[in-house]
Amino acid sequence: MASESRRSFMRRLAAGSALALGAPRGLMASALRRQQAARVPPNDSIQLAVIGAGGMGSADVSTALSIPGVRLVAACDLYTGRLAPQAGSTDHWPWTDLATTRDYREILARDDVDAVICATPDHWHRRIAIDAMEAGKAVYCEKPMVHAVEEGADVVAAQRRTGRTFQVGSQGMSSLGNEKAKELYEAGAIGELNYAEGFWARNSPVGAWQYAIPEDASEETVDFDRFLGDAPKVAFDPVRFFRWRNYNDYGTGVSGDLFVHLFSSLHFIVSSIGPTKVMATGGLRYWKDGRDAPDVVLGMFDYPASDTHPPFNLSLRVNFVDGTSGSTVLRLVGHEGAMDVTWTDVTVRKNTFSDPTDAFSQMKDTERRARYGERKQMLPPPEMLYQVEDGYWGAHVDHFMNFFEGIRTGRPVVEDAVFGYRAAAPALLCNDSLFQERTMRWNPATMIVGED
Repeated sequence: MASESRRSFMRRLAAGSALALGAPRGLMASALRRQQAARVPPNDSIQLAVIGAGGMGSADVSTALSIPGVRLVAACDLYTGRLAPQAGSTDHWPWTDLATTRDYREILARDDVDAVICATPDHWHRRIAIDAMEAGKAVYCEKPMVHAVEEGADVVAAQRRTGRTFQVGSQGMSSLGNEKAKELYEAGAIGELNYAEGFWARNSPVGAWQYAIPEDASEETVDFDRFLGDAPKVAFDPVRFFRWRNYNDYGTGVSGDLFVHLFSSLHFIVSSIGPTKVMATGGLRYWKDGRDAPDVVLGMFDYPASDTHPPFNLSLRVNFVDGTSGSTVLRLVGHEGAMDVTWTDVTVRKNTFSDPTDAFSQMKDTERRARYGERKQMLPPPEMLYQVEDGYWGAHVDHFMNFFEGIRTGRPVVEDAVFGYRAAAPALLCNDSLFQERTMRWNPATMIVGED
């Protein structure tokens, strides 16, 4: 989000000390909701619904409601335990009169819903996103935008046809880290880009998608047939429902879950539209628990020259089995230095070698030392570290601020359907390359598979 939007948001948050950014999450959310009720006119409130109220959907709702002028009015999920207040508490949802349903079409038919969060399994993204835009709703769709690469064109066409605000949920796109990296790259901090690499690792059961399965999971509490949708029909299986990311019928594996974040950040920083060649390898090495999504994936990608960057190569790797759980980094390497980027910090390291073709440098390194002895020099710092201020509310909040600003003003968001498709496609083609054991071609300009 632009700095002016951040300043505007900060002015709205300045109402009281209870909203200090270092406050506990629950206190901050509660205070923000009180401020929202007191300061935002009812007709200025964005009425929000969530479709898919699991871990990511609940996190999205919590973040969205921390922003003034947003109200949750309805929720849809296929497990009834996510729709009712928890025993003895109303903390799961902030209003006890929240409208709930198992059928997302009932959400879209409501006149009081302005925008929806689509946080369903990946194989439902295309259908729900298109139906929501056709129903006149703004859409915040979790990444990856689609389940299969051939589905992306339909979502792009729907956004263009309806003119609805549509944003994909790769939160790092709105982060201070990415914005600083883009500024540094465009200022020439690392010179011409030669190579980039990204890494993401997890080694905890939850990190590897071994999500908890509720004790009351049954055919009565879970609408399993609706969950399957167009996926192959199988008997009721709570593991497939609650740990859907482990199965290619519903999820997109580590490529769709994690590579897509790295593609989004890279494309934003260097203003790229994507690679033309995709190659991948990997396998199921550790989590042999019935899943068919690999836990180790290595990808290689060729980026052609563009107006914003020279030709360069990208390598990405994800694994769920090493000792660096939670580690992630995107590194850009240029002929004058390298830059490591996360959502909260950027480290720039400059090259210090001399040009071997420079005669004076050669003399300086040999003859001058012999003739005059060593003269000390002024040296730049070996690295420069840029970090966010203490109390930064995070990329997740920034991304929702972008989304709501787009709804209110009609201005373009940072990750619309075209950008989201160009980030998702190479990740999904990475899976295709791995399973088909061949190199995949992609034209990021025309967004057509198999075309150079």
